[in-house]
Formats: sequence, C-alpha cells, structure tokens
Amino acid sequence: MNGSDIVLVIAVILFARLGVRLVSRYIRIRKDARSEKQDKDASSRTEP
Repeated sequence: MNGSDIVLVIAVILFARLGVRLVSRYIRIRKDARSEKQDKDASSRTEP
C-alpha cells in the first residue's frame, strides 16, 4: 500500500463514521419531535 492508499482508507473510515453519526442523530431528533407532537396533541384533546 502506498501512502496515498493509507490516507484514502483513513478518510473513507472517518467519513463513514461521520455519516453514521449524522443519520442516527437525525433519526433520534425526528423521533423526539414526533413524540413531542403526539404529547402536545394528546394534552390538547384532554383539556376543555
């Protein structure tokens, strides 16, 4: 392996880790927003 191959492998690994973190954070935020909306809708229905 040349030096450029090693750098390329490291870059691919780092970008893959970044992508996984971003996608998992996006899914968690979307799930939290959805649950907050459901809680808000449920509380507005029970209050007169």
